[in-house]
Amino acid sequence: MADDATTKAGESTESAEAGTSRVFVSGATGFVGRYVVRELVSRGFLPVCLVRDKSKFVSVFRDLTPGTYEVVVGDVFDDAALAEAVRGCDAAIHLIGIITESPLSGQTFKRIHSEATQRVVDACKLAGVPRYVHMSALGTRSNAISEYHKTKWAAECYVRDSGLAWTIFRPSLIHGPDGEFMRMMRVFVCDAVVPAFGVFPTPFPVIPYFGSGEAKLQPVDVRDVAHCFVAALGKSETIGKTFDMGGAKALSWKVLYRTCKCLIPGSLHWKPLVWVPVFKAKMLARTVMKLPILPKMLRFDVGQVQMSQEDSTCDVRPVEETFGIRMRDFEEELKMYAGEIQSV
Repeated sequence: MADDATTKAGESTESAEAGTSRVFVSGATGFVGRYVVRELVSRGFLPVCLVRDKSKFVSVFRDLTPGTYEVVVGDVFDDAALAEAVRGCDAAIHLIGIITESPLSGQTFKRIHSEATQRVVDACKLAGVPRYVHMSALGTRSNAISEYHKTKWAAECYVRDSGLAWTIFRPSLIHGPDGEFMRMMRVFVCDAVVPAFGVFPTPFPVIPYFGSGEAKLQPVDVRDVAHCFVAALGKSETIGKTFDMGGAKALSWKVLYRTCKCLIPGSLHWKPLVWVPVFKAKMLARTVMKLPILPKMLRFDVGQVQMSQEDSTCDVRPVEETFGIRMRDFEEELKMYAGEIQSV
């Protein structure tokens, strides 16, 4: 553990002996992926990123120097592209996941969480990639209620049985100024109207939450997540281990919403927090939320309602002690980046 126990992940003095190590990355242009790629580059690794849209990658990473990364065009369901991307890599970081399903476009939990993981693991084994770091989620377990967690568990099981030198991380809700959740919170607390069907202004006069709003979560800063994913590559003691990840403090959904309402600039302080009974929320998820009435960011499914009623908290001491960091506090970090939250 680092001598200074209060060191934050982004300020860690630990240096990876990366050399020119090539690291395959899936989900590189996603919220977490953007931080992981930059963390890899800053620590001397060469990320090899499998992306569907190279122009998007170049736009997202225009601050990176060409030659500090490689791009392979394709996705994890493209055999040739996946084989090319993992070829010659020393490690793999698999980040792909979804929050809601879109069956018509093939975006189901089973396909994206379970099947995609199987394909990446199999490709790594075939190419002789020895090291594998996996993104799961806090609350994942064999007897999970939601399909989201069930498919995350199936993916974890496949990883554990792979024979690779694996490490699994299970973060709670991941936050940052450019993340989808904080962008949604900005809409919740700042917007009095939202576009219905993408066009028609529709009143949005309340901040809704499901059930009692007393279930707790432990928002974890995206920089802490990225740091640990990359630092794990140089820590043999993390092989074969699963790490729960959360921020410094747990807080209820109601407290989270009030904190955002208080700290995000431009918030409408007259907007009340309003509870939605769980049965009603599930009914809405099965009906209205399947239609493009609200912006995609504001729609929800039954699984999200179910998960909101469970605590998503953990003991952060194992990850802090292993990686020599102090997990960031949500409120303190929000105070610093609230004005940077991207608009929808």
